[in-house]
Amino acid sequence: MHIPDGYLSPVTCAVTAAAAVPFLVVASRKVTEVVKTKDVPLLAMFSAVSFLVMMFNVPIPDGTTAHAVGAVIIAIVLGPWAAVIAVTVALLFQALLFGDGGVLTLGANVLNMAVIMPFVGLWAYRAVAGRSPLTSRRRLVAAGVAGYIGINAAGLATAIELGIQPLIAHTADGTPLYSPYNLAQTIPAMALAHLTIAGAAETILTVGVFAYLAHADVRRLVPNHPGIPPTAAAAPVRQPGRVGPGRITPGRITPGRVAIGFVAVMVALAPLGLLAPGGAFGEDAPEDLDLGSLGLSSIPDGLNRFSGFWSHTLLGDYGFADGQNAVLGYWLSALVGIAVIGAVIYLVARSAAAIGHRSGRPGAGSDPTGVDAPAAI
Repeated sequence: MHIPDGYLSPVTCAVTAAAAVPFLVVASRKVTEVVKTKDVPLLAMFSAVSFLVMMFNVPIPDGTTAHAVGAVIIAIVLGPWAAVIAVTVALLFQALLFGDGGVLTLGANVLNMAVIMPFVGLWAYRAVAGRSPLTSRRRLVAAGVAGYIGINAAGLATAIELGIQPLIAHTADGTPLYSPYNLAQTIPAMALAHLTIAGAAETILTVGVFAYLAHADVRRLVPNHPGIPPTAAAAPVRQPGRVGPGRITPGRITPGRVAIGFVAVMVALAPLGLLAPGGAFGEDAPEDLDLGSLGLSSIPDGLNRFSGFWSHTLLGDYGFADGQNAVLGYWLSALVGIAVIGAVIYLVARSAAAIGHRSGRPGAGSDPTGVDAPAAI
């Protein structure tokens, strides 16, 4: 789903960036207004998880690959504006450090995965969940539906952006200048990938994280679900130290440690993404295009010109320049990625919290309700 440089015309890049910028501005303001210091590690953790899950390429029956994103579960737990920031930071450093997605096309990728996906997914979640308790099975169904619809909405947006290129940017004889795929090719290809494998992966991720939080620490869900009872009996949120649904797990197995363990396992397993044969649809390097099947005699001029726009990656394609030690390169990319993304999110959010505290904005400082729960973003 990461659109590389060269596949979109400069006009499309500008329009999609212009559409994404207002969401980024509002998201930044929202974080400044309401983020609390104790929420910052969770936001950083979610952004790192989003980066990691996008490294897990899953094979699709047509020979391409796809991946989950994690945007919807962030929107459910911390709110859509937090998801905008977390996924945007992940996409930014994927492009800059690893060449996964373009720099010129960053606006389009942000619009698709950091804006459309979490907002559409959250809408679906709320529509299905209604007023059901946070620990109810209906909430789990809603989370699954949300993840599935959210990633498919992002995939459809990507398909449209790629598929309209031959219509809006071509030579006098009709030869495409950028993406050589038309809508009749992009929509079925993206639909196959996301209605099947990617949709299932996003559903599993969203339901899994939601189910764990609802059981182990339902307080994490309360701030972003105002007026929704934690349990069917509408009992108050239980305090830490006791076993049971919606309560903190006793002893050493705390949600924070579980989250760290989950990230560690994902890092260890990250090289499994190398096992998926082929690449993602619409992400081929110009020299890898099957020109004959596309009815082209040469690489589209614009695609050829802009595909190499950013050549300063640290670990291009999540590996070393010489192509050796692919597993080690993937591991190193995962470690570098989560370290950089986590640190940036942590510093930015802490700074926002400090600014909010000094300015006396709501949400800064301690929780006026006296309940030690994270703030909604």
